[in-house]
Amino acid sequence: MSTVELTTDNFEEVVAGNDFVLIDFWASWCGPCRMFAPIYDRAAERHPDLVFGKVDTEAQRELAATFEITSIPTLMIVRDRVVVFAQPGALPERALEDVIAKARALDMDEVRRSIESPQAAPEQSPEPLA
Repeated sequence: MSTVELTTDNFEEVVAGNDFVLIDFWASWCGPCRMFAPIYDRAAERHPDLVFGKVDTEAQRELAATFEITSIPTLMIVRDRVVVFAQPGALPERALEDVIAKARALDMDEVRRSIESPQAAPEQSPEPLA
């Protein structure tokens, strides 16, 4: 599957309509973003069951601000409308595959329980999407 351009118009629909969405926040002027793009595209081809979205932070400033993107590229993974991974920096191909495998292996019932638990440390708990 190829990547999907995410905008303020389709973001909610794409995230709500899919169980597992990877999001690459990028900009055309960003050298590391350009280096990461082919790695991301190859991963999209290897994982056709997942949605790979791209947010052009220059064209979609509102989305970038909503997710407090301050460094690009930033990779985010959303499972069942919960952000389970967000990290700036271009990942090497193997590291991206490892992140995808770990996100696939998450027990989302456990993740939701950790979000709802008052003992869960806020900085350690993924945040549900609005």
